[in-house]
Amino acid sequence: MPLKLYKRGKVWWISGTVHGQKVRETTGSNDKEVAEAIRIKKEAGLVSDHVYGPKATRDFSDAVTSYIEAGGERRYIGTPHSGLLGHFYSTPLKDIQQNDLDEAARTLYMTALPETRNRQCYTPFIAVWNHAVKNGWADMRLWSRPKKAKGTNVVRIAKRRAGTFPVDYEHAAKFIAAMSPGPAMLMTTLFYTGMRPIEIFALEAQEVNIAGRWITLTKTKTGEPRGIPIHEFIAPILESLLKRNSLAEDPRLFRTPKGEPYETIVTDEEGKGGGGLKTAINGARRRSGIKDIAPYTGRHSCSTGLVVAGVHPHIKDQILGHAADDMSRHYTNVPQAPLVDAINKLPVPEAWRALPWLDDPLAWSGKFAEGMGRRTDLDRKRREG
Repeated sequence: MPLKLYKRGKVWWISGTVHGQKVRETTGSNDKEVAEAIRIKKEAGLVSDHVYGPKATRDFSDAVTSYIEAGGERRYIGTPHSGLLGHFYSTPLKDIQQNDLDEAARTLYMTALPETRNRQCYTPFIAVWNHAVKNGWADMRLWSRPKKAKGTNVVRIAKRRAGTFPVDYEHAAKFIAAMSPGPAMLMTTLFYTGMRPIEIFALEAQEVNIAGRWITLTKTKTGEPRGIPIHEFIAPILESLLKRNSLAEDPRLFRTPKGEPYETIVTDEEGKGGGGLKTAINGARRRSGIKDIAPYTGRHSCSTGLVVAGVHPHIKDQILGHAADDMSRHYTNVPQAPLVDAINKLPVPEAWRALPWLDDPLAWSGKFAEGMGRRTDLDRKRREG
C-alpha cells in the first residue's frame, strides 16, 4: 500500500508499506503541505531503492539525517543552507569523490589552517560517510585528510582552548562549587564517567542501572551503543534524579535549573553554542575566576585520571568508548566489574564531597548559585553550615 499521512497530536506521521518496506515515522511537522512533501520524497526514495538499490539513490542529506537520528554529533554538520550539509545537500553519495571533499573544505574554510579544515570538515564528513556505509548506502573508502605544510621551522604557539585538555580534580572541584546545583550535577557526572556532552544531554532514565553501577548508552556520537560504569561518588546523584516526577513525560535525566532538558546543540568543546549550559559555564567562570574548564574537560580529565591511577589502556578505552568490537557491543547492557573497579579509582577531592547539594540532589536541582539574582540558596546554605 502507498504511504499515507495521519495526524498524531499536532504532528503528521507517515505510515504504509512500499515494496515490502514498512514505514511508520514522524514527519516532524504540523504543516500538512510540508508533511506531504516529506511523504512524497520518502515514497519516491523507497521505490528508487527497490529498483536501483540504495547506493544509487541516497544523497548526503539522507545520510546526515540518519546519522543525527542515530545519535551522531551535530557539531560542524551545518544546516540545509550552510556548512557541510548545505554544500553537499542533495548530492548523491555515489557521486562524491575525494576532490569534491577537498573543494568543500577549501570553500567552507578558505583561510583556515589544515588542522582546522581536518577537524571542522573532513572529520564530520567521514563520520557521516562511515554511517552511510554501515547502512549499506555507500562503499567504504579511505579518504585523504589535509597535512601540515612542510619546509618551515617556525613554531606557531596557539592558545589552548578550554575543553581540549584535562585539569586536576582539585582544580575542577573549585569550578563546580561555583555552579548552580543542576548544571554542577551534570558536570560532575561528565568528570566521573568520561561521557561526551552530547551523550549526557540525551541520557534517559531507563539507561541508568544504579544497582549494577552501569549506564547503557543508546545514543552516542558513533551511533553504536556502549556501556559506562558508574563511579560510587555519582551513584547517589543519579539515584536521586531518577525520582524526578516529570521523567514519565520526558525521560531525559538532566535538567536546567528551570526544569528544562538540555538540548544537544547547547555546547561545543569551548562551551559555546547557546542554551542553559553555556550560561552556567560562563557564570561559574565569572564567579570562580577559573577559565580553563568547559563541558569536554570532564572527558579529557577522566581519561587522564584513569591513566594516572594505573588503569590498563584497554579498560580505559572501553570506558571512554574507544574500544568497541562486535563482542563488546553485544554486552553493552551487562555491568562489567573490571570497568566499575577502574572508574572508582578516580579521585574525589574533599571540596567536591562537601558540596551542600549532595545531601539531596533532586531537591537542590532547581536552585541557583550565589550571584544569580535573588535566589542565593547555596550562599545561605554555606552560612548556615
